[in-house]
Amino acid sequence: MPPESTSFLFRNIALAGPSGELLENRDILIEKDRIVSIGLSGERTNAAAPRAANPAGGTEKPPADLAGQVKLPAQVYDGGGKLALPGFYNLHCHVPMTLLRGYGEGLPLKTWLFERVFPFEALLTEEDCYWGSLLGIAEMLAGGTVSFSDMYLLTPGIARAVRESGIKANLSHGYSTAPGSKGFADSRAYEGTRFLIEAAREDKSGRLVADAAVHAEYTFGDERFGREIAEFCREEDLRLQIHLSETREEHEACKAKRGRTPTAFFDSCGLFQTPTIAAHGVWLEEGDLDIFAERGISLAHCPVSNLKLASGIAPIQKIVDRGIRVCLGTDGAASNNNLNLLKEANLASLLQKGLTGDPLVLGPARLLELACRNGAFAQGRADCGSLEAGMKADIIVFDLEAAHLRPVYDPLVSVFHAADRGDIVLTMVDGRVLYKNGEFTSIDIAQVLAETDRIRGEKLYRLEGKR
Repeated sequence: MPPESTSFLFRNIALAGPSGELLENRDILIEKDRIVSIGLSGERTNAAAPRAANPAGGTEKPPADLAGQVKLPAQVYDGGGKLALPGFYNLHCHVPMTLLRGYGEGLPLKTWLFERVFPFEALLTEEDCYWGSLLGIAEMLAGGTVSFSDMYLLTPGIARAVRESGIKANLSHGYSTAPGSKGFADSRAYEGTRFLIEAAREDKSGRLVADAAVHAEYTFGDERFGREIAEFCREEDLRLQIHLSETREEHEACKAKRGRTPTAFFDSCGLFQTPTIAAHGVWLEEGDLDIFAERGISLAHCPVSNLKLASGIAPIQKIVDRGIRVCLGTDGAASNNNLNLLKEANLASLLQKGLTGDPLVLGPARLLELACRNGAFAQGRADCGSLEAGMKADIIVFDLEAAHLRPVYDPLVSVFHAADRGDIVLTMVDGRVLYKNGEFTSIDIAQVLAETDRIRGEKLYRLEGKR
């Protein structure tokens, strides 16, 4: 980890306000892990920060008038020609699957999972997942992602990578019902979730959050398992992650088997009584959307993965119009093939414009909401996701000077429809600069690349007899 931050000043930078409005020539003053003031460049502004809700309970208020108390910030960043945004939130990921990037191309979801992914994953160790997670985290930090929601296995390796790298994460161990299972408490997912609960309690920074997870309806048993997990979530005050109605085959098979949609089935188990992030939702029906709206379920939209696996296109504008919170996710690098939230936002917008015939849907301000504030709320991080005094200092900086961005009429339009992640020159999480100008401050990327190449060779040799 980089050293604890003290104070940091972004000087004379443009930024996107809470509603996506452009605020030019601003100074952003940070003390420790929070934004304490934002004002016109060169002015001595009072912090006067509102109390920010703390997901763990209670409130926290930064010291008032801190700008007047700090004589010289420890670091000053010249923001000329640059734009500051809240950091991005990747609400659906399987981060160690960077190790399977490009492995199993051109296959439908079920074949891809059962013939390529599951056999590869059976060979993984915690150490493998640690290195694969660091690879994915580095990619996300370079692309402006400050927090991600992850469902996977071998969670100690992932948690270690999160702690060391400085990123935020809601981690979960996906539950699938094994043949002859006695219940959730008898599963590896229960052990993995218990580990994460203790790891989150020990993490005083609040960056690491434990969630529960159900893999999907097609790998799930009967209602009793759902009721057991629902009770466990209530007892431990956990959020839930789940794959839901990703493919037409999955959705229709559930209706034939259980007489209801996957959403209706899991709701009947009581699972959606707990705050839930549901990934994909490509084939949700009107009754499913009623449940989403009533239960406050958040949808993690993964357009690149859904297209690549030919799963379909989710009607996101229709879902947004129902007042349902929509966030963005990448899915794993094995089905994407990268972890680029900027690419997801751009594609999400273009797809909905094409589906609806309305060029105004999912405009830049709405995309900022999906990529930032909605993700923070869905993760239970109410003091994150926007650039305001009192909020956590999770900030990314775009350099707007590149030829492919000029001229700039509306910076948010430039970001979501012209920029690529190479235009991101700084990523800060909780007041710590974790990525700047191509360099990582908390990750030895050369070692990560060497280790992941080694793992690739080992697994291919065992799977296919190749070196």
